[in-house]
Amino acid sequence: MIKELNRLSLGIGALFGTLFVSATVIQVFQVDNLRVDPRNVRTVYDSYATERGSILVGSTLIAESVPADDVYRYQRVYHGGGLYAPITGYYTINQGISGLEFAMNDKLSGQSNSQFFDQVMALVSGTDPRGASVKLTVNAAVQQAARDAMGELTGAAIAIEPSTGRILALVSTPSFDPNDLASHNNEAVLSEYTSLVNSASQPLINRAIAGDLYHPGSVFKLVVAAAALDSGIMSEQSTVPNPAKLKLPLSDSVIRNWSKNSCGPGETVTIATALSLSCNIPFAEIGAQVGESQIHDYAQAFGFGATVEIPMTVTPSTFPSGMDEAQLMLSAFGQFDVRVTPLQIAMISSAIANGGVLMSPTIVDSVLARDLSPLAPFTPVEYSTPIGPETASILRDMMVAGVSDGVASGARIRGVSVAGKTGTAENGEGQPYTLWFTGFAPAENPRVAVVVVVENGGGVGQSASGNSLVAPIARKIMEAVLAQ
Repeated sequence: MIKELNRLSLGIGALFGTLFVSATVIQVFQVDNLRVDPRNVRTVYDSYATERGSILVGSTLIAESVPADDVYRYQRVYHGGGLYAPITGYYTINQGISGLEFAMNDKLSGQSNSQFFDQVMALVSGTDPRGASVKLTVNAAVQQAARDAMGELTGAAIAIEPSTGRILALVSTPSFDPNDLASHNNEAVLSEYTSLVNSASQPLINRAIAGDLYHPGSVFKLVVAAAALDSGIMSEQSTVPNPAKLKLPLSDSVIRNWSKNSCGPGETVTIATALSLSCNIPFAEIGAQVGESQIHDYAQAFGFGATVEIPMTVTPSTFPSGMDEAQLMLSAFGQFDVRVTPLQIAMISSAIANGGVLMSPTIVDSVLARDLSPLAPFTPVEYSTPIGPETASILRDMMVAGVSDGVASGARIRGVSVAGKTGTAENGEGQPYTLWFTGFAPAENPRVAVVVVVENGGGVGQSASGNSLVAPIARKIMEAVLAQ
């Protein structure tokens, strides 16, 4: 009898042990997976039970939650259609969240540690819980000017305040209307989401900070010039040979300047002339002199290889390693495997504009409590100092010459000194170019640094250039800032 009782006790103990382990796994180790499981309807209902905080540009609401007459209690509403969609992202019932809605979800949903007191007060007072609001650094007039200037082109545009890192405008085209994904009609949301995902134009991708990275072309020459000058390997008076074509080492490939001629008159050319005229051959030679390691270090100091958060996560830009001499020479004018986001190029221009100091870019100005008092006000943060002030001054003068007397003339603004650099990146034999402009104004006391990129040659194959198509877009954005 005792043996049978012992066996029974052991069996019951084993069952309790199994139950304890199972409950522990579910409640401790699997809780996060169960919370985000799309089949967990309770989680979806709970997320809509709280009045989600608003997103503001200035004093204008661009995203808010309003009472709904269904089980979800609140409906997310976006104002401005696709104007702010690359920034706000979307908040959906069955297709997740993106953009700032995702990056600031803990604040907007009221679940952040800084809002614990508000949560307790809501329980005590019996009032409905409410998330914090997020105020953006974006300027409405500049954002609209950037979107209007991009028109029907595919690409991105960014404007940054160099002294603080505040993002004044961030546009990605084509865009989408997040209201179509905020509907409480599951079938309608799924249909619209599927349509957007399958669209050849990929409107859900924020081209300013993510997606397939771009060849930078000649705008990368700013990094190579910075490395050459700041390291002391070259000065602005240093010269390199000036042929009209150059056969790459250990290769049958021949490179040429955009003009198909030499880079101005003379058998040699200075780095200043090569930058203002955007010549490929001199920069290939400069890149070979400076070396892969040095260029890599300066690229890294400007932000290459890092995961920057604005607070949306920015895809890291890349500068290749382990190159042979021919590959290094191609990378020196932004080809081979150099890949960037537009934000990365904007960071380079911002650092030059700010005397060599790169401020961390951000699109969030402050987080506001229920009563709109600041929970987390904006404080400028220094990201790095990639170059010294003397190098920044030299590069600024070279970029000014590029606009006033060089190949970036499309960015000229009457009565304002503008610094700029164009780029026309190749994407393969017979493929349309990727077109660039980056710069800042006023050159002596910069209020804004801009970058604009246009894909697919702006729809005209290889007929357009960064100067003819993209520099005028950047000019309109800079003018919008200067008009404030």
